Amino acid sequence: MIKKVYIKTFGCQMNEYDSQRILSIFEESGYDKTDDPEEADFAVINTCSVREKPKEKVKSEIGRLKRYKNSNPDFKIAIAGCVAQEDGEAILKENKSVDLVIGTDGIPKLYEAISRVEKGERLAITEFYHDDFTVPIFNRNSSVSAFVTIMKGCDNFCSYCIVPYVRGREKSRHYKEILDEVKFLVDNGVREVTFLGQNVNSYGKTLDEKINFTQFLYMAAQIDGLNRIRFVTSHPKDFNNDLVDLIASERKICEYLHLPLQAGSNDILKKMNRGYTFEEYEEKIFNAKEKIKGLALSSDFIVGFPGETDEDFEQTLKAVKNIEYETIFAFKYSPRPGTKASSMQDNISDVEKANRLKKLLDAQQIITDNLLKRQIGETQEILVEGKSKKDAHVYSGRNRKNRIVNFTSEKSLQNGEIVKVKITQAKKNSLFGNLEVS
Repeated sequence: MIKKVYIKTFGCQMNEYDSQRILSIFEESGYDKTDDPEEADFAVINTCSVREKPKEKVKSEIGRLKRYKNSNPDFKIAIAGCVAQEDGEAILKENKSVDLVIGTDGIPKLYEAISRVEKGERLAITEFYHDDFTVPIFNRNSSVSAFVTIMKGCDNFCSYCIVPYVRGREKSRHYKEILDEVKFLVDNGVREVTFLGQNVNSYGKTLDEKINFTQFLYMAAQIDGLNRIRFVTSHPKDFNNDLVDLIASERKICEYLHLPLQAGSNDILKKMNRGYTFEEYEEKIFNAKEKIKGLALSSDFIVGFPGETDEDFEQTLKAVKNIEYETIFAFKYSPRPGTKASSMQDNISDVEKANRLKKLLDAQQIITDNLLKRQIGETQEILVEGKSKKDAHVYSGRNRKNRIVNFTSEKSLQNGEIVKVKITQAKKNSLFGNLEVS
C-alpha cells in the first residue's frame, strides 16, 4: 500500500520553496502527496513565526491533526520551519502527538528522520549547520512559474525581526548551482522564476568568488527559454544604482520591485534598526521610478511599533500616498521573543494598532484602485497560467507588474504562452481584458 504525506505551509515564499523540497524527499522515501490529511500517513506543518498570528495557527493545526492520530496511532506529525527552529524540543514535550520537529537547516537530514520516525522514534533536529549552503536539484510539480532560493538567513538584525534567530546568519548558494536549478526548471516547462532571499541585495557576500546580486541576475537572464525574472526581498540600505540600471536595460527582469519601507518616520526606522532614513529610501525609489519605465512598487509596513506616535504614523501615511505603491503588505506590530524590540514597552493598544492598520490599508486601496484604472486601455504582456473552470474562453495570468489579469480569448492557449492583452476593466485587485489577435 502506497504511503501518503500531507503538507501544509504557512508564511513566506521561502517556506513554500522549502515545502517543495520536503515533498520531494518524502516522494523519494516512498510517499505520494495528498491534500486530505485524513487519508495521510504523515502530516508536515511548515511553520512561520515572523508574527504571532501564524504561530497561533500552528497550535490550532496541531490540535486538528491530533484527532487523526487518536483514530490512527500510526499517523505521524512533523512540525517544520521557523516555529520548529524557535521552539525545538519544547514542541515535543508540550505536544505528545508530535513525532518530529525539524528546523530550517534540517531539511537535508529529513531522509534519515523519516525512517527513524516510522520506527517509532520522536526527535527534534534544530541545529544550524556551518557548511556551505547547498540545495541539490529536486523534482517538483512546477507550473510555468517557480520560486528559487538563492540565499538564506540574515545579518541585519532589525529590532523587531526573528528571522536571524530562526533562519541563521546569511549564506549564499553558489551561483552555478542556482543557474543549474533554473535550467532544470526551464527544461521542465517553467518560464518565470522568482529568486528568494531575506536580503537578495547582499547575495554573494559569503561566497569565495566575487559576485554580487546584479552580476548574478545578469547571468540568469542569459538562460535560453527563461522569459521572466523576479526577486524578493530587497533591503533598502543595500539597494543600488547598478541594480536599477540592470532592471531598466534587461528585458527579462520584470518592472516590479518589492522594497520594504516598514515606517515613514525616521525615529521609528532608527528604533527598528533599519539602517536608512526615509529620505534615503525615497531618493532610491524615485530614482528607480525615473529609470525603469512602468515600474510597479510594493512594500511592507508595521504599524503600532513601540513608541510610534500619531505623528509617526501620519508620516507613514504620507509616505504611502507620495510614493504610490501598487501593493502593500501591512501588519500590526507583535513582539517576537529574543528580539531587541521585545524588551521595548509595547505601549500602543491593540485597538489603536487595528485602527492605524485599517486607516493605512484604506488609504492604500484608493491608490491601488487609481493605479489599476490608469492601466485601462493599455496592451500588456501576460504569461498564461491557467483557464477558468466555468468559461472555456477565459484565461488567467500575470502581467510584468505581478498583477493577476483575467482575459477572454476565442483562441485556445497553453500555459506558459506569453500573449498580448488589452486591458478593459480594473477590478479591486485584478485586471480584466481581451486577447489581442495580431
